[in-house]
Amino acid sequence: MSERPDHPSNHPVDARPPLPQLVLGGIQHVAAMYAGVVAPPLVIGAAVGLSPGQLSLLISASLFTAGLATLLQTLGLWRFGARLPLVNGVTFASVAPILAIAEQHKSGGALGVVYGATLVGGLFVVLAAPFFSKLTRFFPPVVTGTVITLIGVSLLPVAVQWISAQRPSARPSGLLLAGVTLLAVLVFTRFLSGFWSRIALLLGLVAGTLVAWPLGEVDTSTLKQAPVFGIVTPFHFGAPVFDVAAIVSMAIVMLVVMAESTADLLALGEIVGRPTTGRTLADGLRADGLATAVSTVFGGFACTAFAQNIGLVSLTRMVSRYVVAASGVVLVVLGVLPVTGGVIALVPQPVLGGAGLVLFGSVAVSGVRTLAKASFEHPANVAIVAASLGIGLIPIALPDFYSGFPAALQVVLNSGISAGCLTAVVLNLAFGERLIERSSAKELSSVS
Repeated sequence: MSERPDHPSNHPVDARPPLPQLVLGGIQHVAAMYAGVVAPPLVIGAAVGLSPGQLSLLISASLFTAGLATLLQTLGLWRFGARLPLVNGVTFASVAPILAIAEQHKSGGALGVVYGATLVGGLFVVLAAPFFSKLTRFFPPVVTGTVITLIGVSLLPVAVQWISAQRPSARPSGLLLAGVTLLAVLVFTRFLSGFWSRIALLLGLVAGTLVAWPLGEVDTSTLKQAPVFGIVTPFHFGAPVFDVAAIVSMAIVMLVVMAESTADLLALGEIVGRPTTGRTLADGLRADGLATAVSTVFGGFACTAFAQNIGLVSLTRMVSRYVVAASGVVLVVLGVLPVTGGVIALVPQPVLGGAGLVLFGSVAVSGVRTLAKASFEHPANVAIVAASLGIGLIPIALPDFYSGFPAALQVVLNSGISAGCLTAVVLNLAFGERLIERSSAKELSSVS
């Protein structure tokens, strides 16, 4: 793929590591996001009453389309793709409206209506990307740093849920496995050097899984039941059906997805040392939209950036987009050969949780680093960050807080990242440094 004029080819993002590093780095990224990419099809498939065999194909479709989306984002094709180390997969933001659509059309053809709405939603993102990308001027360090910090903090409860294996309380064995994995990641990061320290997370996951095996915590049933070959044929789950109400609902979701993708792209640009330009943002959003539209052909759903993998880039400092492109290839293989996905599924959730504490925490640290670039001499900036973090944390502290609000508002407010991002942008416009500087300039001009 050719380099863009505004992106010199000698940047570390464009470096091409040796094949062993590409493969291991790609597998590490897939291990970090695998649980996130298979969860939405599991929930959706159960809601629409798919058989175990069909559910397996739906999961394969999500993996396959996530791989295609990741390859498009990392390698780029014309004006599609940010050409950054960005892993894409099924967004959980679309699950709630999909379940609502499925409930309304449970008499039959629910997935067809879902795919029709998702297809239109993807095309809507492609068309809206150039306009949405012009909003970067509203994201100074005080806003960007707040959003990045909020992304990391918002993900930490996911790690805790993994440690407890989705139970109300953690078991001693779960705490042991999470602790062993966390310690292994820290030790490998501290005492290994070069490439080996960069795959510390993968090594920690392997160590935690090996400890879990004799304890009986490794479930091999997924591996035994997974078919060797299981590619999804186009429109296997039904051709798109276009329902106006479903399309409007999905369009609202895609606006939220665009806001979150914008935050992720800005965060990743800060982490890899290549500030996200308006063109990069537009190309990244276009890729999200095109990948979302194409995914409906193969049985996938709306695609967006995976924040946990941004944390992995921050933690390992493996900033090459070709490493993440390798993870896209791995995802495509997992989608075509479900049995290989069963190997990654062997990792117990508490092991993932132990690694997730470091992984997601590193995103929050990147946010704090970005906030250091903002001036906190002005009390307004302190208030902006404090209020935005507080509002962003509401749905994390109390998930049902907005349950009495209209469904359209819940889509935005139930995403702490989106709610916090909007709050930071609005408060910065109202009380931020630019307003303070403008007031100071007026005072100086009046004095002179």
